[in-house]
Amino acid sequence: MSPQPANLLQGTLDLLILKALVSEQRHGLGISRRIEQITNGTFQVKPGSLFPALHRMEEAGWLASSWGESENNRRAKFYQLTKAGRRQLETEQQEWGRISLAIASALKAT
Repeated sequence: MSPQPANLLQGTLDLLILKALVSEQRHGLGISRRIEQITNGTFQVKPGSLFPALHRMEEAGWLASSWGESENNRRAKFYQLTKAGRRQLETEQQEWGRISLAIASALKAT
């Protein structure tokens, strides 16, 4: 049985985009597919959420972009992490680790 898609919590989209770009540059659809893959289908990011986030993250200096050809020979904008993006990913991973421990603790409380 496949997992039910879930709504993204505030702040998770940036973390997932950064994580999706760790190993290689990707275009928008590739980022969306990678997020779905690394979350085992739990999160499916729609273009209306993805592209504004990519633009915002590029303006923040976390991503750099360049134009290229996708696997089906279409013109596409490819994104990659910058040094600042790698630092932001580390920061966000630490913060989400802390938050997830706190939530797990709260769920175990009686």
